Amino acid sequence: MTEPTHHHPHHAPHHPLAHLALSAGPDTETAGAGVVLQALPFCPSMVLRGESSDANFTEAFHAALGFDLPLKPNHVTRWNALAALWMGPNEWLLLGAADGNDLSASLADHRHAIIPNGDGQQIIALSGGRAAEVLAKLCPLDLDDGNLVPGRCARSVLAGIGVLVVPQPDGVYQIHVARSFADYAWRILADASQEFGLAVADADGRKL
Repeated sequence: MTEPTHHHPHHAPHHPLAHLALSAGPDTETAGAGVVLQALPFCPSMVLRGESSDANFTEAFHAALGFDLPLKPNHVTRWNALAALWMGPNEWLLLGAADGNDLSASLADHRHAIIPNGDGQQIIALSGGRAAEVLAKLCPLDLDDGNLVPGRCARSVLAGIGVLVVPQPDGVYQIHVARSFADYAWRILADASQEFGLAVADADGRKL
């Protein structure tokens, strides 16, 4: 059954880490920092569900947004500012400013559901020469088996909370976490990074 996408009144997205005053940064020389943390700006997202085995469904998605859904487990496809991340055999996370109503209209003849995420997610960027070591301290993912590379993603746990880890071509790990756990995730990452030298970057990527 198709679930309609509803418009909600426009409002400024809530920043779940604003109370940390991240612009102040830690008292660390950034030039020698082994780890950099960055709270990324709000990114609109939605969950899409549909039948991956239905070629007409996947073709309708392509017709609507101009790129293909990833059909292999834990893969990511991108086009311009949009990305689709495989979350399960019939579920994807769509990142970017895709119009849910336009997509729903294109998929109207196919079994699907579109669920807006609102501002319920925070993305924390973890980078630097020691970033993988920090992630390995907190997360059970095997970072040495060659599976978690750019173009892939993985659901996992970070110090006991559910996260989605998405490596980027520039070596950054983007960590998606529910808004209610963003504060905890930031603090645990910052604590685990201290031994390597920690710096904080602003929303534009400048180290502070």
